[in-house]
Amino acid sequence: MIDLYEVAGIKGMFLANKKIDNQVKTFITYNKGRDWRLLQAPDTDLRGDPVHCLLPYCSLHLHLKVSENPYTSGIIASKDTAPSIIVASGNIGSELSDTDISMFVSSDAGNTWRQIFEEEHSVLYLDQGGVLVAMKHTSLPIRHLWLSFDEGRSWSKYSFTSIPLFVDGVLGEPGEETLIMTVFGHFSHRSEWQLVKVDYKSIFDRRCAEEDYRPWQLHSQGEACIMGAKRIYKKRKSERKCMQGKYAGAMESKPCVCTEADFDCDYGYERHSNGQCLPAFWFNPSSLSKDCSLGQSYLNSTGYRKVVSNNCTDGVREQYTAKPQKCPGKAPRGLRIVTADGKLTAEQGHNVTLMVQLEEGDVQRTLIQVDFGDGIAVSYVNLSSMEDGIKHVYQNVGIFRVTVQVDNSLGSDSAVLYLHVTCPLEHVHLSLPFVTTKNKEVNATAVLWPSQVGTLTYVWWYGNNTEPLITLEGSISFRFTSEGMNTITVQVSAGNAILQDTKTIAVYEEFRSLRLSFSPNLDDYNPDIPEWRRDIGRVIKKSLVEATGVPGQHILVAVLPGLPTTAELFVLPYQDPAGENKRSADDLEQISELLIHKLNQNSVHFELKPGVQVLVHAAHLTAAPLVDLTPTHSGSAMLMLLSVVFVGLAVFVIYKFKRKIPGINAYAQMQNEKEQEMISPVSHSESRPSVPQSELRRPGQLIDEKVESQLIGE
Repeated sequence: MIDLYEVAGIKGMFLANKKIDNQVKTFITYNKGRDWRLLQAPDTDLRGDPVHCLLPYCSLHLHLKVSENPYTSGIIASKDTAPSIIVASGNIGSELSDTDISMFVSSDAGNTWRQIFEEEHSVLYLDQGGVLVAMKHTSLPIRHLWLSFDEGRSWSKYSFTSIPLFVDGVLGEPGEETLIMTVFGHFSHRSEWQLVKVDYKSIFDRRCAEEDYRPWQLHSQGEACIMGAKRIYKKRKSERKCMQGKYAGAMESKPCVCTEADFDCDYGYERHSNGQCLPAFWFNPSSLSKDCSLGQSYLNSTGYRKVVSNNCTDGVREQYTAKPQKCPGKAPRGLRIVTADGKLTAEQGHNVTLMVQLEEGDVQRTLIQVDFGDGIAVSYVNLSSMEDGIKHVYQNVGIFRVTVQVDNSLGSDSAVLYLHVTCPLEHVHLSLPFVTTKNKEVNATAVLWPSQVGTLTYVWWYGNNTEPLITLEGSISFRFTSEGMNTITVQVSAGNAILQDTKTIAVYEEFRSLRLSFSPNLDDYNPDIPEWRRDIGRVIKKSLVEATGVPGQHILVAVLPGLPTTAELFVLPYQDPAGENKRSADDLEQISELLIHKLNQNSVHFELKPGVQVLVHAAHLTAAPLVDLTPTHSGSAMLMLLSVVFVGLAVFVIYKFKRKIPGINAYAQMQNEKEQEMISPVSHSESRPSVPQSELRRPGQLIDEKVESQLIGE
């Protein structure tokens, strides 16, 4: 359908232009589109010559577009107070055309048409349709217009101005009995606008009386029942020349007996060639009762419904009207369970609404059992409605198997939904050593907060790798084969969120690390946050450089989290940019001894704030980097420490009495030789005791020990 026009004053009457076989044709309906037919062309043309036009090959076609200019009447016009009169432009032929356009009028609501002009005109309704005013559409100036007092059957020419006027528009004065119109335009393209008011009251010498009217019945090709009623209008007799006044548009209406023509096909039904309404291929009539409960009723469609606003009564109304029918009992079928938002994810600690959908079955007499998959299950009996859904809160993250089963006396059905419960990932922290040795395995761990957020994907970038390593685990191990500074980045994907953290690790063939402790007053000002630890680390490094004179490139200080406050001092083999003057192991040993000497003399201190001095002490020195020490290792570390103490006591006893027990003396010597050959490895299962400065040894002589590490960047 291309264009649709509702005729004013007649309920259910429409004109429409439809495209059929690539041809645009005009159709008319009197029952809101139930039935359509072509327009019958006039019998004669404007000159009285016969028009040879045979339906359906030839008919009248109208332009149904209403003008957007409020000062013109448009291509088609009708009025509520003149329901039988329709004026439009169009053509006669096999299809609608933009050429050979003429003006046509119908005074019997579209049943018959007459040609009134061979060119397009604007038509204005005056005196509630009792007077029709026509003005030619032209770009030339005019000074005449046409009047009709008999519904367009005859037209009289009148002059409205002595000087030709370029007409821009025509307006009718408001009011029910208006006989005044205003024409506006200009005398030339350079002149100002001109308004010409035309008053036709002088044409009439009286108002219309009752005897000036005749009854007229609305019909469609002789059928008087339109939209289920017979409507009779009062029309002014064509030979009477009077003002209509209040009698215009008066009407009587009587209901008609219902016939098949008053009914259209119901939803899901289509009209076939035999005129019957049958179910469409996509429609299942039994689906109307799917939400029906046993003991209730539903309207069982006959395939027909009365046209909206149709006023017919009795007749076939009972036969075509939907009948109430008892709801049949049905076994559950087509069970589905979905979330209210259609997603397969939910957030931990928040309500998730599950919708149970059933194609067939008695909901109110069905047992519904729902197992949420987290150890909680519920049952519902005689549930009145499932529109609000079933709400549940998951306290843990993970993928849960939600099952629902429905049972009634006629059968059962079940459905399953896998729901991924997550919690928002708020922070990612990459944990790995500050410094490591070349070709040594390094463990990197992504620490998450909160720790349980469901299924995650980890993307790792480290070293000079151009492609990332993608894992489902939060930790990886790798080695660096060359010295230098290396950047490690981990990206954690949790649902639609991606968080990342980046750390830097120094790689050397050999280095020294020394545990530092502080005077207790530092703990009073330790907020245990990364920013504070970084700032204090820089202050400690500056104090060490000032106290010892050791270049800052050899020193790296990392303050460890937790209380009491501790730090790790790394002595690094700095090498100048030219690759020369690289420090040897002996040089690192000398620097370490110098640092320990200054620390033991309480020469390293700094001012935390005015009046608060903090002393830095040495704990012990190692030849290996720090590794992670989590709370889960604290018990094994304490046991290892106690074991070392007992071993120390045993060594002391053997040393005191080794002259008296030669066998034990020889065993101790062998053990000492083996210890000389050991290189201190680093692992999560080792622990280190405190080593006094007087017993400081080279890296190969140190006993393996486990210490706490700090995240790079903190």
